Amino acid sequence: MASQQKNVGILAMEIYFPPTCVQQEALEAHDGASKGKYTIGLGQDCMAFCQEVEDVISMSLTAVSSLLEKYNIDHSQIGRLEVGSETVIDKSKSIKTFLMQIFEKSGNTDIEGVDSTNACYGGTAALFNCVNWVESSSWDGRYGLVVCTDSAVYAEGPARPTGGAAAIAILIGPDAPIAFESKFRASHMFHVYDFYKPDLASEYPVVDGKLSQTCYLMALDSCYTRYCKKYEKLEGKQFSLDDAEYFVFHSPYNKLVQKSFARLLVNDFLKGASSVDEAAKEKLAPFSTLTDDESYQSRDLEKVSQQLAKSLYDAKVQPTTLVPKQIGNMYTASLYAAFVSLVHNKHSSLVGNRVVMFSYGSGLTATMFSFRMREVDDSRFSLSNIANVMNVGEKLKSRNEITPEKFVENLKLMEHRYGGKDFVTNKDCSLLWPGTYYLTEVDSKYRRFYERKPVGPNVNGSLANGH
Repeated sequence: MASQQKNVGILAMEIYFPPTCVQQEALEAHDGASKGKYTIGLGQDCMAFCQEVEDVISMSLTAVSSLLEKYNIDHSQIGRLEVGSETVIDKSKSIKTFLMQIFEKSGNTDIEGVDSTNACYGGTAALFNCVNWVESSSWDGRYGLVVCTDSAVYAEGPARPTGGAAAIAILIGPDAPIAFESKFRASHMFHVYDFYKPDLASEYPVVDGKLSQTCYLMALDSCYTRYCKKYEKLEGKQFSLDDAEYFVFHSPYNKLVQKSFARLLVNDFLKGASSVDEAAKEKLAPFSTLTDDESYQSRDLEKVSQQLAKSLYDAKVQPTTLVPKQIGNMYTASLYAAFVSLVHNKHSSLVGNRVVMFSYGSGLTATMFSFRMREVDDSRFSLSNIANVMNVGEKLKSRNEITPEKFVENLKLMEHRYGGKDFVTNKDCSLLWPGTYYLTEVDSKYRRFYERKPVGPNVNGSLANGH
């Protein structure tokens, strides 16, 4: 079967994020931050967060169930399920095992895969595992399913407004509308302490913000250089920003995305790409003698390159920024939420386009890869139907804005409950959308119980330890 799989990639997607959010402008005022620090300085508009009835497992259950139902996928047709997450619920039991409850009724227990963990990169690792499986001689003809899920929360301080929460389910198979360009893939892996979670008693990370930004840009440079070389070797011509219609970045906050795209323009300039016009060359020339380290710290280069890249950014990146700006940093789901934004905004004109993706996880792991957008025969999996099913615009509009005071109060409760046992949640699902799973109880043995808000008059369910 190995020789028959063509255009392996993404067939379908579903996104779920909590219906509760806090406005960044309101959070600025509450925190006593200068006006514009979060909205302009970070480039963020809003931040989603989990209340006590939601967690990464409930969000994943919701996203997977919704995808299978909306695309009418037979549960027995899933052969591999991989989860990417850095939100630790259990040190041994994978999130994937919780999701197997969805498949019990169909009797499908023959599903490979477990969880992948490394900061924000786990979703990409899970995606590659599924794609590699479908492309391999091990493939049994069924679909792969990838779940990226995280709840990003921070201790009180400057990093707190860079939180967020979401789960994204991604269906993988051949003849996909979003096909991998598997030969164009470049990685950068390195040991560094820029962001990590050594305290297992706390959900909060240890963050070196300045170092993390430098590591991100360093990894971006390395991946782009290697991606270009692989492209040039295989295609026999130079790769530049002109050779892809869109660029999608892992988005801890939007300002870093702006800096990152400008950095790619600097890379094109340094290698003499024809895509850089004479006026840009003249303005960038004074920076050509900087070492890499100096260039990462140069505010002048940052400012000039962003100005030069602005029109290209507006065309090639801005359509990818909607969901990350509205939800916040979703860790493993962040890159794919940016891609969801692109499909939402441009689905009617994407066929034939190349989309370059940059995935980054602190610690550090990074990969640049690309998709080719295609027309497919199965209308279920058309780009337009993917956009319709995800219904991003309506989901964003129907959220509930919570005051910063309530947001902080909620975080304190979650801090208290983290790693805890023997408690019952308030079970208040009034703000949740129909079909959403929610946490009801953690018993004295740390076992977690979930129920589902009805999706219709005859649909209900509860999930507890596989029963």
